[in-house]
Amino acid sequence: MEQIPVFKPLIEQEEFNASRQALELGWLGMGSYVGEFEDGLKDYIGAADRYVAAVSTGHAALHLGLLAAGVGPGDEVITPSFNNAADFQAILATGAAPVFCDVDTDSLCIDLDKAEQLVGARTKLIIVMDYDCILCDHDRVADFASRHKVRVLHDAAHTFGSKYKGKMIGSFSDICMFSFDPVKTITCIDGGALVLRTRDELRKIQEMRLIGMTQPTTVMYQNQRAWTYDMKSIGFRYHMANLHAAIGLAQLGKMAKISESRRASCRYYNQHLGDLPEVTVPKTNFEEITPFLYYIRVPESRRDALRSYLKERGIDTGIHWQPGHWFTLFKECRRGDLSVTDRVGKEILSLPLHSLIRTETLDRVISGIRDFFEGR
Repeated sequence: MEQIPVFKPLIEQEEFNASRQALELGWLGMGSYVGEFEDGLKDYIGAADRYVAAVSTGHAALHLGLLAAGVGPGDEVITPSFNNAADFQAILATGAAPVFCDVDTDSLCIDLDKAEQLVGARTKLIIVMDYDCILCDHDRVADFASRHKVRVLHDAAHTFGSKYKGKMIGSFSDICMFSFDPVKTITCIDGGALVLRTRDELRKIQEMRLIGMTQPTTVMYQNQRAWTYDMKSIGFRYHMANLHAAIGLAQLGKMAKISESRRASCRYYNQHLGDLPEVTVPKTNFEEITPFLYYIRVPESRRDALRSYLKERGIDTGIHWQPGHWFTLFKECRRGDLSVTDRVGKEILSLPLHSLIRTETLDRVISGIRDFFEGR
């Protein structure tokens, strides 16, 4: 029986061709393909008034995004506890402290009413995470930031290719980050990107991603480098490699079919699982959404048994995620009421979702879940 993984990248001939061309070019560091990938991202999200910087990973994008916003020692950053651990580690890496907020029970995005209660004199920034197939209320986010005079880091690791009220994700936020790691909607093998408001922020990121060197990107994007440069600030080895950018460009060219495929698969799951009393499916029709994963919520008392049942039938599942305040490293962090997060963390279950996944594969997953709950 063929094993069904939770994630499976869409790797076709275009990616093999792009890899070969990048390797034959012989320039393996940051070069021309990185510049082309940044331009491609900017065009795709329609962000003519923004600046895009490609980096090595989504975590690198988070870390640099926080630094670009001026987050540092003594500051606090409000983040949903129901979020990826990369966000929490990025906050710590700046010297700031995470402050854990609850999520809305339907969207699984940050509960802005509860966030109001967490704002304090040290609050510098709020992280808002679009959880999979439901977006944050970004109009309310902008109002929140304006009233409290805080920056916003929009974690869009799950929602590349989606739209909010007709506007492409990445085209309107204060600072927006994307992730292109091995399992994301599109992959660069590994990679990330920041979308920034100002040229000055872009310049800072370009220096910091290259261990602080004032190496001109105009030179490096010609597959060359300057041998004299200055260092004015702290830096990291966070730049994107040419090979990774070449694969990202090949993937970017497939976004139309990737989006439609994933949308259709999620609707199929909702249609065939939504009537089960013990299963909660995402409350969305997936309109204008490019889903990264598909999740259900099931009773805590049955989740592990369901995972084992599916595993025996060759179906992998995942858990996105364990809440941040459950980890030893973050147990002492300031927090508000996290009752929804505590419940969701014990109920959430990710099902297999791949670009161009076959209907027969979806049916195997659906049948396994229905058989478990219906006692067949």
